Amino acid sequence: MASPSDSPSGAGSDRSSGRSARPSGPFRRPVRPPAPLRAPSARPEAPRGTLPPASKTAVVEFRGVTKRYGATDFGLEQATFSIERGEFVFLVGATGSGKTTLMRLLIKELEPTAGHIRVAGRDLGELSRRRVPYLRRNIGTVFQDFKLLPNRTVHDNVAYALQVTGGTRREIRAKVPEILRLTGLSTKLHHLPDQLSGGEQQRVAIARAFVRHPPLLLADEPTGNLDPETSVGIMQLLYRINRTGTTVLVATHDSAMVDKMRRRVIELAGGRIVRDEATGLYAPIDETTREFAARLRSDLASKPDVDRASAREAAAKSTERRSPKTPRPVVTVRPERPEPPRYDRSRPPRGASSQTGRRKPTNPPPKDSKSK
Repeated sequence: MASPSDSPSGAGSDRSSGRSARPSGPFRRPVRPPAPLRAPSARPEAPRGTLPPASKTAVVEFRGVTKRYGATDFGLEQATFSIERGEFVFLVGATGSGKTTLMRLLIKELEPTAGHIRVAGRDLGELSRRRVPYLRRNIGTVFQDFKLLPNRTVHDNVAYALQVTGGTRREIRAKVPEILRLTGLSTKLHHLPDQLSGGEQQRVAIARAFVRHPPLLLADEPTGNLDPETSVGIMQLLYRINRTGTTVLVATHDSAMVDKMRRRVIELAGGRIVRDEATGLYAPIDETTREFAARLRSDLASKPDVDRASAREAAAKSTERRSPKTPRPVVTVRPERPEPPRYDRSRPPRGASSQTGRRKPTNPPPKDSKSK
């Protein structure tokens, strides 16, 4: 039985309507959906299968991150590390080693040339520019030059961080006095930045960065312009913030403070990570005698047998040239004679007067009978 589409009238109706007849049933061609439009990215995205699995407890993850400024100038090269939740980490290294580049990559001021960066499990390479402000709301940043508003008071500088993120007046009235008490600025509410010392201005910058209680706090040289006593107070404040559960990453040159706190230390040199210690010092500890002996044995083991044989021959020749040892002379020690008791001239002799020092007469002279 012929279908209606096979009849001439059906074909004529299709022609009259201006549409061509399409095959029906299993011979019909499937229609593909249009490909989604993708915004061009500055860095080609790697296949998802090559990415390592995301850690559930890591706040910051760097996987083979490289930042190149020119053909041969590397700000960061093949950096791979992770920072767990609640850690306090020092980032040390000489000037130009890549500390500031690493900080700017975390807040997405710079884009990496290669590698992947995750913050709280999210790949920053997939984050659009429109979502960057929402990322920075969850990252508190403390700058070396404070970056305070000069025409606003201490209270208004801290409250400004809540106002620009949509905080209500009730939230501002509750959070700002609390964070100022934590930072020791409860008596400086109505002071302008020009009326504060350098340490107090740094405390205001820390209070502004921590007022939203972010899970990650970045501090770039927080004690670079401060005296040692004020630096201790700033580090104690950062430590109290870390005790509340916030992960703290501090880039610093303060060797005394790093050696005193003994926290995790990541050292950069020429853009590469050269050291990562759980409880490290600013500079690595000198080699001990045991470590030197172990290194010397490994060096000798790696040398060929010819070198060891020549070393044995040289040692044998050096022992033959030495003169035989002469026996030590026997020294007899004579017992010392006891010294005679010395006469104490300060005391008068026995039987003498204590006033004149002369001896008293033993037999008094006979009395004259005529004197009677």
